[in-house]
Amino acid sequence: MHEYAIISALIDRVEEEARTHGADRVHRIEVRLGELAGVDRALFETAFETFCEHTICRGAKLVIDAVPAHWTCARCGRAIVRGEVLNCCGAPAKLSEGAELILQRIEMEAADV
Repeated sequence: MHEYAIISALIDRVEEEARTHGADRVHRIEVRLGELAGVDRALFETAFETFCEHTICRGAKLVIDAVPAHWTCARCGRAIVRGEVLNCCGAPAKLSEGAELILQRIEMEAADV
């Protein structure tokens, strides 16, 4: 259940940004979550709801941009189609997208802005 540790770190980062910008409230948090990031989406969402309860993020909406896995040839750069053998030009394919977990955007409210 490392999703709870990830969410804890995410909330810490969001709170740090909110303090930096003098925000009173966070309305929305957007993240990119790769298919192969090793994160269970349902647990991630549950952890978010649990950890936000007593933070500046209480009531904030979590928006997850799900990123499918994409593989490319390490030598020629050709995209490997899903279901194809992960090998091209005699070399194993490399994962080019789909393993990320990125905080993309924070929508917050500041009283004096």
